[in-house]
Amino acid sequence: MKNQVTKKLLTLVMASVLSAGVLAGCGSSDAETAVNSEEAVTETAQAADSVAETETESTQETEAAEVEDKGTITVAASATPHAEILEQAAPILAEQGWTLEVTVFDEYIMPNNVVESEEFDANYFQHIPYLESFNEEQGTHLVNAGGIHYEPFGIYPGTKSDLSELADGDTIAVPNDTTNEARALLLLEANGVLTLREGAGLEATVNDIESQSVNVEILELEAAQVARVKDEVAFVVLNGNYALEAGFSVSTDAVAYETSDSEAAQTYVNVIAVKEGHEEDAGIQALVSVLKSDEIKQYINDTYDGAVIPFED
Repeated sequence: MKNQVTKKLLTLVMASVLSAGVLAGCGSSDAETAVNSEEAVTETAQAADSVAETETESTQETEAAEVEDKGTITVAASATPHAEILEQAAPILAEQGWTLEVTVFDEYIMPNNVVESEEFDANYFQHIPYLESFNEEQGTHLVNAGGIHYEPFGIYPGTKSDLSELADGDTIAVPNDTTNEARALLLLEANGVLTLREGAGLEATVNDIESQSVNVEILELEAAQVARVKDEVAFVVLNGNYALEAGFSVSTDAVAYETSDSEAAQTYVNVIAVKEGHEEDAGIQALVSVLKSDEIKQYINDTYDGAVIPFED
């Protein structure tokens, strides 16, 4: 369109220039004619560019107006990294016609309850073992709509900086919810702090501790509270999101952490959870697709220093 407009205008210019040349022969010098002609061409070219720019802006506005409003997707999420990742997904979804509304929760109960009640379309904060445990304990009907990332569990320094410094009477703080406590205890076992009863696995609790390298107390706290006692205990064992909120880096601060190829890391993938029957909803499918896109994977890798890793199906 711009080229067509420009060609038409330049055609008019050349006609004007020729006319000016004829008139110039009657009373103006060739030099004056050349100057006048050049000025006319310049002015017309500028006018053509202006018209083209206006048409481009108009086209862009039209295209924006043509994006179909598909509705709103409401998601309950933990602040870090879940809400941050969703923030990056919002403009991509907007280009597809979806409005993403995210509400941040600082605990693990309400985000599931509001999805069960269908006040929210989905939540993004939990891994599959926690979701399954919650369903069993609370009688809810939540399902996995798509795995997005996993967060390596880590042991972080409190008053001490190396596990070899542990002594009788020291305290290690761990999350108290069923699956995360087991994960913390398994990581402590993998690093020689304690030994669990054979077969305890993903249901392990402090009652399954058979022996310890030194006599330490395992302090069970709600997951969001663990990092807050780091200055009062020898070590804290943290979920990846709470480690980030506490300012810890997996790569530089963790005394030990789950490796990417470990069974635990693969088991505890964080998912988009919805009420059963809504897995195929258009908004949910769009949300999961964007969160698994290359753009979001790149954001995760660039931002979280190994504390959050995109999940590959």
